[in-house]
Amino acid sequence: MTDAGQLSYPGIGGTEHGDAPQGYGRVLEEARLGTGLDVYRRVADGILGWELQRRAGLRVRADSPRAVPGMHVVSGFGVGPFRLPAPCQVVWVHEPAPEGVPQSAGFGYGTLPRHPALGEESFEVEINSHGEVWLRIRAFSKPANWFYAAGGIVTRAAQRYVTSRYIEGARSLAAEGTSQ
Repeated sequence: MTDAGQLSYPGIGGTEHGDAPQGYGRVLEEARLGTGLDVYRRVADGILGWELQRRAGLRVRADSPRAVPGMHVVSGFGVGPFRLPAPCQVVWVHEPAPEGVPQSAGFGYGTLPRHPALGEESFEVEINSHGEVWLRIRAFSKPANWFYAAGGIVTRAAQRYVTSRYIEGARSLAAEGTSQ
């Protein structure tokens, strides 16, 4: 575990409530995943156990097999020496409740030094009072330095691509155990 002193952006924890500091780009993506508590719990376990990142094609090294506030995780994409590491620290976690709807589960993590961006990203699954299950991905970020800022179009395209892969990963988690 580490202290929040290494998190070097304003608005720490803002993704928990949809807040973002001024001057940061925002992402909000939502996708319907199905219905029922079984779907909700599968996706919640996948989010909290880093499976969503793995299914998005990221390599994940985490201090814990499950998201816990304060822990470090380094994810990255690419191949071999061309893998871009993205170190983060978990800033909030919502565990699923034993029963009842509506409810949500997920976590948010913030960037640490050596990450190509400054900001935060969260992954949350919600089951509403009608039993519908939704994925919500929120983020706010800006490039960490001039080099990443210079690749603005490429950086934004990469973020959109990875976000789409998270959504596909959540859909595959939701579909497990069902006749597709």
